[in-house]
Amino acid sequence: MFFKKKIAFYTIGCKLNYAETSSIARKFSNFNYEHVSFKSFADIYVINSCSVTKNSDTEFKRIVRYAMRKNEKAFIIAVGCYVQLHPKEISYISGVDLVLGSEEKFHIIDYLNQVDLSKKNFPAKIFFSKKTCSYFSSYSFSNSSNPNNRRTRSFLKIQDGCDYKCSYCVIPMSRGPSRSESIENILKNIRFLLKKGVKEIVLTGVNIGDYGKKIFPKNERHTYTFFDLIQEIDQIEEMVRIRLSSIEPNLLKNECIEFLSKSKHFVPHFHIPLQSGSNEILGKMQRRYRKELYQEKVKKIRDLIPDAYIGADIIVGFPGETHKHFLETYHFLKKLDISSLHIFTYSQRPNTKSILIQQENISKKIQKKRNKTLKILSIKKYRSFCEKQIHTIKTVLFENNYSNNEYLYGYTENYIRTKISFISTFRNTLQDVILKKIDEKDGIMIAQSVFV
Repeated sequence: MFFKKKIAFYTIGCKLNYAETSSIARKFSNFNYEHVSFKSFADIYVINSCSVTKNSDTEFKRIVRYAMRKNEKAFIIAVGCYVQLHPKEISYISGVDLVLGSEEKFHIIDYLNQVDLSKKNFPAKIFFSKKTCSYFSSYSFSNSSNPNNRRTRSFLKIQDGCDYKCSYCVIPMSRGPSRSESIENILKNIRFLLKKGVKEIVLTGVNIGDYGKKIFPKNERHTYTFFDLIQEIDQIEEMVRIRLSSIEPNLLKNECIEFLSKSKHFVPHFHIPLQSGSNEILGKMQRRYRKELYQEKVKKIRDLIPDAYIGADIIVGFPGETHKHFLETYHFLKKLDISSLHIFTYSQRPNTKSILIQQENISKKIQKKRNKTLKILSIKKYRSFCEKQIHTIKTVLFENNYSNNEYLYGYTENYIRTKISFISTFRNTLQDVILKKIDEKDGIMIAQSVFV
């Protein structure tokens, strides 16, 4: 009797990682394998790693231990950015059996066929190429036969790699140079996802505003720009919501903001990394803008799209960040008309220039305090943003997954987390609702259908 091998996947990190994990998982969609939850017993566990911070590295080791507790004889495969930076180190982590670099992970089945899955390997076998210059098309999508288990939203990769050299960042080392998917393939993937019932697509990459460099598969150079891409996407006739992931402030051109303000498909949602409100610290980070430009971009968005969600990334505790620098950042953010903050605590990463900055590092205690201060500010800003939307009519994409029959959950076009009394026919549909009030228990907006 033939038994299918059970395989499970886990993703650490960004939306791009989720898109790539989903694409890798689909390679196992044949009669030899049965996809199961990572929380379940599996014969094979695949962990897609991240290495943006030291916490990501620690998280990877924790997940390996978790998989081992589920099945101590399981075959564990490591892929992702952490692998690309430290393949040998990972090969000596107890439990890991196979280590695949960024080029190799998309050929995972070929490498699996070269190893004995019944044997534990220590150290793990490594298949690894230092160069990361190919392009692999990726998007997140569930092949579940049960439509109620399919996700309403898909992450679509349009670009990979980065040519920027921010002094704290390892991504150019793990992901390679900036390169892009062809517009033709992007449109093809969007239409495929729409046919599968996806209602919202998030365009993702390492540096999506840099779209147009080294177009694959023809290796064309600078043929298109990000502005060209969004114009082409907006011409799609089918009904779909398109959301942008993070985009650098210097690459978010005014012509793009003006176009997006009139778009029929792109929703009013921006995530623009700031990292610091001090020009001196931005210089040490080797960022390509000053805070004044960031302020201009926020004002431009607010003038044209008053209800837009604007999120920002901030790094606290960067080497040389004095109390004065932090206060400069805090007061800059306090005055800035943004919706929320995503706060990172600076983490030393190997082979980055920030390690060489000849100034005293910030203590963990101070880093933690600054992080907490900005989190409080972020909560206040998000609350204020939501309160301005009360009694307005918005369109919510309600999700398939739900914990009980009391509420359905989803996001408005401008990214407000919303819930509504359970109506089964609303799952994976776009519905116009009236935003009524914020639930004080969980901070989620309570809505009511306009048809009630």
